[in-house]
Amino acid sequence: MARTRQAPGGGTVVEVEPERLARWFDRFAERNDGVTRTELAPATVRVYGGNGVTATVAVPFDPLPVEPGTHRDGLAVDELVAHVTRPRTLGLLLVRLGAHSVGVAEGGRVTASRTDRHLVHGRSAAGGWSQQRFARRRQGQARQSLRAAADDAADVLAARAADLDAVVLGGDRAALDTLRDDARLAPVFAKAEPRVLDVAEPRRAVLDAAAARARAVEVVVR
Repeated sequence: MARTRQAPGGGTVVEVEPERLARWFDRFAERNDGVTRTELAPATVRVYGGNGVTATVAVPFDPLPVEPGTHRDGLAVDELVAHVTRPRTLGLLLVRLGAHSVGVAEGGRVTASRTDRHLVHGRSAAGGWSQQRFARRRQGQARQSLRAAADDAADVLAARAADLDAVVLGGDRAALDTLRDDARLAPVFAKAEPRVLDVAEPRRAVLDAAAARARAVEVVVR
């Protein structure tokens, strides 16, 4: 079953598996009085339903090999389907404060990975700690956690960066931004996709699920 969530500014985001994308657009046409036209560009594809509903895709792993401003009558998503179903080797970098999971995936399956957890206390002091002492301890734990994440990302991903078609990120944006400052990870973030997957605390099962989601196409329906 496709994952859905509310889109910023209204509408719905649907995550569609690449192999099901052609059929998804066929059903979109059936539900929305057909399709009047398709607009294609290297980074965006937009399909217009006969009733005014639109389905927009921010092309993953862009660019799509079409000329900017291409317009076609009816439903014309063959280039998009061919693009998203092409085999790729993807890096995965999932980070939340206190846990991380990194891996390499091919065809939606993880082929190399490393996962770890580190204790990071919550934001509230407890057990008689002074607030300042507690905050310093927590900051130290957070640094250690992110340093471990950077080390594993360097070992698993940076070492293979030349072989990766793209990198898909997930987890906490602030933690990921901290990792961006590590010079060892520059080739990893250079290949990072714009989207950041919303994932639970990273562990191996979450990484396996992210490997499949990394290939999914996000369609915004409005």
